[in-house]
Amino acid sequence: MKNKNLKSLSIITVAALLSVAAVGCSNAQVGSENATATATTQTATSTVSSTTSSTATSTSKASVQDKSDLFSDRDLEQSADLATATPMKLESNQDVTLNTEGIYVLSGEVENVTVVVDAAEDAKVQIVLDGVSITNEDSPAIYVKAADKVFVTSTGSKNHMEVSGSYVADGDTNVDAVIFSKADMTLNGTGTLDIVSQKGNGISSKDDLKITGGVYTIQSSADAIEANDAILINDGTITIDSDKDALHSENDEDPSKGYIYIEGGTLTINAADDAIRGNSFVQIDGGIINIKTSEEGIEANNIKINDGQITLYANNDGINASSKVNSDVSIEVNGGTIDVSMASGDTDAFDSNGDLYINGGTINVKAASAFDSDGTAQLNGGNVTVNGEKITQITQSRGGGGGRGGAGGGKGMRQ
Repeated sequence: MKNKNLKSLSIITVAALLSVAAVGCSNAQVGSENATATATTQTATSTVSSTTSSTATSTSKASVQDKSDLFSDRDLEQSADLATATPMKLESNQDVTLNTEGIYVLSGEVENVTVVVDAAEDAKVQIVLDGVSITNEDSPAIYVKAADKVFVTSTGSKNHMEVSGSYVADGDTNVDAVIFSKADMTLNGTGTLDIVSQKGNGISSKDDLKITGGVYTIQSSADAIEANDAILINDGTITIDSDKDALHSENDEDPSKGYIYIEGGTLTINAADDAIRGNSFVQIDGGIINIKTSEEGIEANNIKINDGQITLYANNDGINASSKVNSDVSIEVNGGTIDVSMASGDTDAFDSNGDLYINGGTINVKAASAFDSDGTAQLNGGNVTVNGEKITQITQSRGGGGGRGGAGGGKGMRQ
């Protein structure tokens, strides 16, 4: 595949810092030796605002602030306007290049075909999958070289994309996924898309990757869904079987990026490594998340859970916050229903190498160690049960802990 020089795209993320005041009651608040027993505010470098009260703990950590800008109207539309669409019947061993803005309806069962998007930097291209099956040996089924944004929309049809061998680089670009994009990408629709990647990632975006609809099954030897800037999930049904991380977002250049935001949808995850891994932060505002197997269930510099139904099993740490982009590390739970079951051994259900705040929600833990924190640990509200017993405080004990992803684990609070 011929390499072309592309201008880099500049993306403005919606990651910001948000103060959340979560109200709850606590019979006791226990911190480490340098922590007080009153509500405490931890301030990040770019704090928007912070508040405290005697009955609530407010933290200012990396999180999504303005959610109204996360998903556009077109992101949320589950069908395309086909009045001016271009139908394309794919043929085996013939690549297709889409170089102008528009809507393209693809169909056909083919082998060794790559649908290349190489359009202007302000172009929006929509690929409509209408009964497509692509099986390749060493190249992506969809490869976005350049565009402003690409939509992959399924009709009420069954679609399949698979790469059976090792990926061949495109010049300096390591194209390593069945769907590989250098631009923002949104997956939506009303149909199904099965993705199999025998030697790489399932779906990769070098910018934002959004899922707002559709039914997906992803099998991958590397990460199932990967993005440099952000992974944002609004809806859809996603089933993942990954030999590495299921969801992975990481940005080495901008610490405000590399995050994961989930506000809806249904995720079923079997991951050999982390199930949900964001570098800067992970925020969950809704959805149904069932992590059947993982080394670490949810991991990031900062983790905030406001709502949702989460069932999680992990071999190492269940929900783990460790320093990845800065030292302001935290776990904050304000709502939702969370069931965490841990493997035996030196494992922690909630492990923060910084602060840990439980302000609300219903939490059920089955583990030898429920809570492990290096900083302040406070149970301010919610309904928390550990091994069948309801608790009203996080007690202090010494014992180390933590694991591979926990940067040594906490040496302060351990419940």
